[in-house]
Amino acid sequence: MQRSPGPGAAPDPSSGPSPLPGQGLLPAEVNRFVGREEEVAAIGAALGTARLVTVAGAGGIGKTRLARRAAAALQNRYVDGVRQVELAPLHDPGLVGHALLEALGATDHTDRPPREVLLSRVAGLELLLLVDGFEHLVEECAELLGAMLRRAPGLRVLAAGRRPLRLAAESVLPLGPLPPGDAAELFGHRAAAVLPGRAPESGDEERVRELCRRLDGIPLALELAAGRLPALGLAGLLDRLDDRFALLTGGVRDALPRHRTLRTTVGWSHELCTPAERLLWARLSVFAGPFDLEAAEYVCTGPDLPAESVLDVLGELIAQSVVVREDTPTGVRYRMLDTVRAYGADWLGALGDAERLRSRHRDWYMGLATWSELEWFSPRQPEIAALTDSALPNLRAALELCLERPEEAHLGQHLAGTLWFSWVGCGRLAEGRHWLERALAQGTRHEDARLKALWVLGYVAVLQGDAPAAAAALHECGEGARRTGNRVAGAYATHRRGCLALLSGDMPRAERLLRSALEAYDEAGELNSNVLMGRVELAMSLVFQGRAGDAVALCHEVREVCESFGEQWTRAYALYVLAHAAWAGQEHGRARALLVECVTIDHRFHDLVGLVLAIELLALVTASEGDAVEAAVLMGATAPVWESVGVARFGSAHFGAPRALCEEQTRAKLGAARYEECLRTGRALSLDAAVGRVLAAPGGVRPVPPRQRTAPPAARETPQPAGLPTGNGGETAG
Repeated sequence: MQRSPGPGAAPDPSSGPSPLPGQGLLPAEVNRFVGREEEVAAIGAALGTARLVTVAGAGGIGKTRLARRAAAALQNRYVDGVRQVELAPLHDPGLVGHALLEALGATDHTDRPPREVLLSRVAGLELLLLVDGFEHLVEECAELLGAMLRRAPGLRVLAAGRRPLRLAAESVLPLGPLPPGDAAELFGHRAAAVLPGRAPESGDEERVRELCRRLDGIPLALELAAGRLPALGLAGLLDRLDDRFALLTGGVRDALPRHRTLRTTVGWSHELCTPAERLLWARLSVFAGPFDLEAAEYVCTGPDLPAESVLDVLGELIAQSVVVREDTPTGVRYRMLDTVRAYGADWLGALGDAERLRSRHRDWYMGLATWSELEWFSPRQPEIAALTDSALPNLRAALELCLERPEEAHLGQHLAGTLWFSWVGCGRLAEGRHWLERALAQGTRHEDARLKALWVLGYVAVLQGDAPAAAAALHECGEGARRTGNRVAGAYATHRRGCLALLSGDMPRAERLLRSALEAYDEAGELNSNVLMGRVELAMSLVFQGRAGDAVALCHEVREVCESFGEQWTRAYALYVLAHAAWAGQEHGRARALLVECVTIDHRFHDLVGLVLAIELLALVTASEGDAVEAAVLMGATAPVWESVGVARFGSAHFGAPRALCEEQTRAKLGAARYEECLRTGRALSLDAAVGRVLAAPGGVRPVPPRQRTAPPAARETPQPAGLPTGNGGETAG
């Protein structure tokens, strides 16, 4: 199963999309995988004849671990490898398409429906897609996967859930418990992890066999039991298990035996916890995804569970396999397995405390978003981008809570608006628009929150190339700002109308609106990434009107402010304008150095708009340096990116000028056939490969680290719980 263009030939873009970037990859195994050799082989055989294979079984039976193991063993069978999507944290069916796109590494800035983008992206791929935890979203998931399978003959899907998808192409493999020998081996490995160095005692083997028999060989039940060994020992485990089964099984006689066993085992593990451990277990169930210690301390504490005790209690839950600890790029994070979290949620509901805890959870993530918005204008920008990415499942849960309570709709509008930096700066325009439109569909008397959501929606729509939607949102924001006297919200609306004029090619209007917005920002004392971006956009309008000197002076000022504050995202756009001026002045080496740094920053933030503009200008610089082949390859590499961004170069002759001139020069030098061959070579590059090519190019200059910021005061080290929404409809006041 290989796509090969043939010896010496450039890959044909019609054979499929460019290779996938490194998102949605399989996670590394954290402990030893035991048994299931026959099941792994059966999955491999089934995928040889069926295009959809579903591993179905009860919670805790080991579906996810088995599916990942099988997928890892099969990844060399597929040209485009294996990608995984986890759907368990999602509750909104409308986000399934976004999650699948993210797993494929397909960032889309357009206003096209996710389903349309997904089908376009998957066509031509030879890929194994692992879909985990779909059962609560089975209808939406089945419809999308069915459409994907019809569109992409090279796609295979391996699904893991508690029920089949019930599609015509589906082959279902029911998963049962581990056989006795494998169950005993699994328990032995997990026991050795919690009791390292312990020597076996007489009768241990028989006790382990008996324990595995009573737990029906269910992996999660065995792991929970192993976590109790330090406190009870094997003999104690068996004695307590006897008591617990006698108590609990009578009440669930209508459940399937394995479901009874697992629920009984989870309940038994819960009963053996101390009151503080049970309480924390229940309260942690409000987290929809990974969380850190600070979040747990804020959300879960109270008079009955002091903050200073949470770390110790959390450590006990980790030791008992109730909570999993993970080291991530953003620091230590914790999570709960779905079955364990569901039990905790039931317990929290029985305590009558679920809504209060959900509100505390929402407040924490409102606070995290507010703090992150402030820290976006700081040296912490890359950290903030990674932090919000990790927190996304919990931010979605917070948004859902706000929107399901009509009296709190304004909080949803505020939160969706506050996350503008994630939607715009980190490549999540489509999802941002999803939340903003949902939030604005609800009425509220809190005008400031609504105005903020409106200008952010207008900003998102501008970048998606949806001029009518952008104009409507910004007009409503401007009218509301005038009616309420909110000058800052009015400035943001004016700013984004200027941006719309810039991308539409009306440079005099763009200059007029942007100058008006910047004056209003100055009067209000507003200074942040958005304000600086307004200055860069003004500089662009000046360049396009032939006033490069004024534009360069303005961008030098922006660059200095960015370096003073450690701001990188807006700085990259200032570097783009300076590089354009350097190229125009025949300073090709300087232009290349500026653009290499620009590409590095944009790629780090996954800002496709800035990245594709920078690579196209770099192609022109490369052509001007005399390397027509490399210039044409770089132009080819930008074509798939524009398909994700929207209308190529915004349909603007001004933004399209570098590419048009580059094409004219390279086509004349190479000839039509060679030029098209180089374009195909570039188009076949993944985005990561294209960026790597830019950074490795001869004469490429690595970016210089920004100077330490000196102007503002030191930032808080930890995010704080949310206060009231901003009172001005702009960014949160510091």
